[in-house]
Amino acid sequence: MSRPGSGLVLGIESSCDETGAGLVRGHELLADAVASSVAEHARFGGVVPEVASRAHLEAMVPAVDRALAMAGVTLRQVDAIAVTAGPGLAGALLVGVCAAKAYALALGKPLYGVNHLAAHVAVDQLEHGPLPAPAVALLVSGGHSSLLLVRDLTGDLTQLGSTIDDAAGEAYDKVARLLGLPFPGGPPIDAAAREGNAQAIRFPRSKYADGTADFSFSGLKTAVARWVEAREAAGLAVPVADVAASFQEAVADVLTRKAVDACLASGVDHLVISGGVGANSRLRDLAARRCEAAGIRLRVPRPGLCTDNGAMVATLGSDLLAAGVPPSPIGFAADSGLPVTEVLAA
Repeated sequence: MSRPGSGLVLGIESSCDETGAGLVRGHELLADAVASSVAEHARFGGVVPEVASRAHLEAMVPAVDRALAMAGVTLRQVDAIAVTAGPGLAGALLVGVCAAKAYALALGKPLYGVNHLAAHVAVDQLEHGPLPAPAVALLVSGGHSSLLLVRDLTGDLTQLGSTIDDAAGEAYDKVARLLGLPFPGGPPIDAAAREGNAQAIRFPRSKYADGTADFSFSGLKTAVARWVEAREAAGLAVPVADVAASFQEAVADVLTRKAVDACLASGVDHLVISGGVGANSRLRDLAARRCEAAGIRLRVPRPGLCTDNGAMVATLGSDLLAAGVPPSPIGFAADSGLPVTEVLAA
């Protein structure tokens, strides 16, 4: 179980296309400054690593300065620094890690290189308090779809299952492109789905009842593509809202079914949903109804805390600091493939 402390922690996030700087004291959010480069990637239909890295270089110091101003504190008042060490884009991670090391060395403060995925789970505590132990976490984002058993956020996480191909967020981006919707695909598909019929098309639910906690969304993406192609080949208009709603229903159906099953199989009565896809309205609604029916307490942070941000990194750093976990050695490396079970970079 996480232990809130009283230290002031600066969190730095740069794993993908958001430069985040956040400040927390214990589980109190003081500032959350985010600079996004998503507009620079939109014309490519996806994140371009080199573009993201350069955007982080430009935004890092201003983001930290903005967070300090929002919180009304100075760098000298910071007790510890936390930074995303992985997983993520290698070049993007390096910008954040190098910046955090520079701040830590200049200030003489302890530095925690933390796991981006564990930080997504930790951020819920800013809204709902300490995380009960054990809990199951459904982590859904552009690059990850995983189910985790969380006994202690500071070092005891077990991966129950993950995607065997595309993550849910990747599928959203690819389907949005098929439908002529903007990048990133999550928000525009969610918006279009509100005007559509979720039962109009029965898209497949891969691995829906296979007895595992794993996911697969590649087949769903392909099924949508073939349906759209067949429609266009027949000279018929594509009902974008119905396709979006039917696709979204398939994703939410699988995610929530697997998450509830994982809770029941693990004997856990708390489910946390985190990551960018956690902001999706249908996922949140269906998860709430299924958790209530199964007697499971659902925790989902507000949408602004679901996407990548520095506050989530600071929160996990705060937990590590309060638990007395030794900081990372100053020579730790950014690790684009850091396993979710490794909370702290060695």
